[in-house]
Amino acid sequence: MTDRNIAKAARLKQRYAAEARFKLYGKLAIAAALSAVFFLLYTIFTAGYSAFWRTQIQSEVTLDANFLKVTPQSSNEELARANYLGLFRKNVVENNPDIKSRSERRDLIQMFSESAETDLRDLVLSDPSILGTTQKLWFLASSPVDTIVKGAAPRDIEEERRVVSNLQLRLLDQWAAEGRVGSTFNINFFTRGDSRNPELAGLAGALAGSFWALVVCFVISFPMGIAAAIYLEEFAPKNRITEIIEVNINNLAAVPSIIFGLLGLAVILNFFGVPRSTPLAGGIVLSLMTLPTIIIACRSALKAVPPSIRQGALAMGASPMQVVLHHVLPLALPGTLTGTIIGLAQALGETAPLIMIGMFAFVVDIPTSPLESAAALPVQVYLWAESSERGFVELTAAAIMVILVFLVLMNLLAVIFRKKFERRW
Repeated sequence: MTDRNIAKAARLKQRYAAEARFKLYGKLAIAAALSAVFFLLYTIFTAGYSAFWRTQIQSEVTLDANFLKVTPQSSNEELARANYLGLFRKNVVENNPDIKSRSERRDLIQMFSESAETDLRDLVLSDPSILGTTQKLWFLASSPVDTIVKGAAPRDIEEERRVVSNLQLRLLDQWAAEGRVGSTFNINFFTRGDSRNPELAGLAGALAGSFWALVVCFVISFPMGIAAAIYLEEFAPKNRITEIIEVNINNLAAVPSIIFGLLGLAVILNFFGVPRSTPLAGGIVLSLMTLPTIIIACRSALKAVPPSIRQGALAMGASPMQVVLHHVLPLALPGTLTGTIIGLAQALGETAPLIMIGMFAFVVDIPTSPLESAAALPVQVYLWAESSERGFVELTAAAIMVILVFLVLMNLLAVIFRKKFERRW
């Protein structure tokens, strides 16, 4: 073998080795990315799955009509105004006669959630005939007790550092041995709004706020995006002005979301006077952010339609508008819907612009229209993450899980639309 062939073989060997190293680097990069994703999902799941369950404590309650100063014949208004909180505290203290001091009684009562009053009121309102009877009822435990039961907070440490006192820990162990401590599905997480108490806090208000904001966003951005894309792609003259517009649309798609929040604060709220902290304001801001994405997706879908479709329609006597609306747009609609869904999924996870327009207020009520004050899912996560109470840690992780589920479903819907309606030419 000549020196030239030897050198050629050596270079070929080096090239094969370089290709092998490149493939290895690619596999390592993919493995590292997947490992990071799995670690993130594992961390979120392990921290948040317990939020879907709540600790309950069973207690006997004598529904003393004389204490409540009502009768089974009393009106619903009178029954609703009765002192159920006092009745509950009285029964809890009487069920534990060995607890004498005022501080111990306070610790005893604090083991139960503040929802006990509401639970008793709802029970009596549903069936006033139970007045005068003694009932064994399950009540939600307070958040500190809940964290101890779930093992989210240490119990084998000094009392000063523990979330519950020695008395509360002793009573909890005693009740658990008696079968009076259990768990139930945390329906409050999906049916209630925000609360200062972790055991009562829920995502219903944030879910409704995000829903109305996305509805407003879709109603504004979808028709405007399609109209702009049709004009730019089908009717606009190709000159310097349209080139500048196209460049700016592409640039707007890469603008940080907080800039849209500042725009919404300055124009939508301060200039037009849209109510602050409402899904209407949030939806308008999100539509401005989503609009470039929809325009770009729609234009790409319009470009994918073969020119023969347009030429054939024109040859049959259709006007340019009829060509677009009756022939081109229906074929481009699947790609447009895919881009719209992806844009809405991006808007669902945005936090900065909503914070700028005030959608981070503490709102207990569940909004029934875009004009009522509300929070949004990512903002609710931010609010809970900022809370100092330990019980909000699992709620934060659980809310992130809910957001991830919605994002996966929306992206899956986009894929289904693309696969089902996409045409290949």
